[in-house]
Amino acid sequence: MTYRLLKTFEGLFAGEPYLHRRPHLGDLVAVQLFEDVYSLGRSSKFVSRVDRGLSVVNVQNQPRGMKRRRGDGSFGEIVPNVAPLTEAGCTVKRGPIATIEIGVEVKIVMKAMLKQIDRVITVLKGQAAHFRSYRGDPICVGVVGVNHATHCTTYEGNRAYPTDGKHFPHPISEAQETTRRLRELAAPDFDEFIILPFEATNEPPYPFTWISDDAVVLDYGAALARICQAYEARV
Repeated sequence: MTYRLLKTFEGLFAGEPYLHRRPHLGDLVAVQLFEDVYSLGRSSKFVSRVDRGLSVVNVQNQPRGMKRRRGDGSFGEIVPNVAPLTEAGCTVKRGPIATIEIGVEVKIVMKAMLKQIDRVITVLKGQAAHFRSYRGDPICVGVVGVNHATHCTTYEGNRAYPTDGKHFPHPISEAQETTRRLRELAAPDFDEFIILPFEATNEPPYPFTWISDDAVVLDYGAALARICQAYEARV
């Protein structure tokens, strides 16, 4: 099967510039995980609750009546007496939720990775804690894309900032250490922590490649299978 999360992630870069300050990019990626869990079909509870409209994606990403930091994607039990909404192209419906059953946080480290890695790890760990603070026993999922390009450019308004290997390190020189720190310092806070190694220069014609297509698909598929098992056991 074609995994929607991987396809959506690729679409952030392939054929167009990736603008890291655009809001809701993480949301676009995160909600596809719920579609992939449904399509995989290995959790009868998940499929049943989606089909019956009992559990939905919450576009506000926090339960009603609880004011805390929002995550990129949250899925949980719909508020009673509210009709779920259907979104074009999606199987999992939308609506306000009373609980969080699965919470997803997405981060993409594109350039200057070691300069920002401490902040990224702090945000990831904090979001996992927030998901769990809503009561219950949510499945917490972290998804982090790590760029391995030999060079890349980012954009701020009309200005372009290419890496030069001196003042601005090339992504490939920092990718390994960035991945190590993520696995060591952030991954333990999540039930599933998915690192997506990719290569994107963010320069015309805006190519995108996975570092290893087979490994990315296998690793993501294995994580989905474990999420299905966890949902069957917890919900």
